[in-house]
Amino acid sequence: MNSDPILIVAGEPYSVFSEIFFKSIKRYESKKPVILIGSIELFNKQMKSLGYNFLFNEISKDFKNSDLYNGKIINIINIDFNLKRTFDKITEKSNEYIHESFDVALKILKKKKSLNLINGPISKKDFLKKKYPGVTEYLQFKTKTKDVAMLIYNKNFSVSPITTHIPVKDIYKKIKGSKILNNVKLISNFYNRYLKFRPKIGITGLNPHCESNFTKSEEKNIIIPTIKKIKEKFKNIEGPLSTDSLFMKENLKNFNVVIGMYHDQVLTPAKALNGFNAINITLGLPFIRISPDHGTNNKMIGKNKSDPTSLIEAIKFLDHKCR
Repeated sequence: MNSDPILIVAGEPYSVFSEIFFKSIKRYESKKPVILIGSIELFNKQMKSLGYNFLFNEISKDFKNSDLYNGKIINIINIDFNLKRTFDKITEKSNEYIHESFDVALKILKKKKSLNLINGPISKKDFLKKKYPGVTEYLQFKTKTKDVAMLIYNKNFSVSPITTHIPVKDIYKKIKGSKILNNVKLISNFYNRYLKFRPKIGITGLNPHCESNFTKSEEKNIIIPTIKKIKEKFKNIEGPLSTDSLFMKENLKNFNVVIGMYHDQVLTPAKALNGFNAINITLGLPFIRISPDHGTNNKMIGKNKSDPTSLIEAIKFLDHKCR
């Protein structure tokens, strides 16, 4: 085999992922073999209901005596999912299935360190059981990684939140200078290694207009001193920036990446600007992990109207940037 395969954990069975996956391999042929980790029985059933007709190539979890194919044959590591169990809603059984799928993928990634991972959508509320804010933190725990960062990547403009899936009322408690510095380091290393250039990074404030009526604001106490320290090593940093005007087209020309203080502060404008043409990359793990920028979208299941762009972009990124 000339190139390392791409692992894809199918994720939540009650989601639009099967539809998006079938559309993706129909529209784009990866240069690398793709290995799906999920239930053959479940995918066969979903494939027939959606009107697709692909062949499956079942391979063993250790890859022994396995031929991998590109194109319209789906390489798959089978994870048992008894269809007699309910799969038309999110249940404990689907959570067990997802955990097993991730466990298989992580064992392979530990042995084959040149591989990378894409995962389908996960129900954070049910699968993570409030133990982790998101899948980013779940994989951080599973791989015993110290520092990670979420990057919503688009080749023209990307964003990275300092805090992720936490209540708005708790955001200010989690803003730390060390976390801001960590995000800058991980983003700079990622761009240097995979994209071969030094990114221009903007850092937002937290309060409107980067100020508050209080004597001690997060800008004065944390953000401004941290940016001053970061600039001693990274010259391509600007901030703190007020987000009420930052995301205007003229201003965005000045940055490749904007680091924001909380999830919706930067993901909302990024999704408005990029649509589905963006991917969620976890930086800092022993491997590149990408999640297509969409959720389970249960209301659209079976309608065959979901947009596969983000998954296609995820596969393309691993095709072209991670060789």
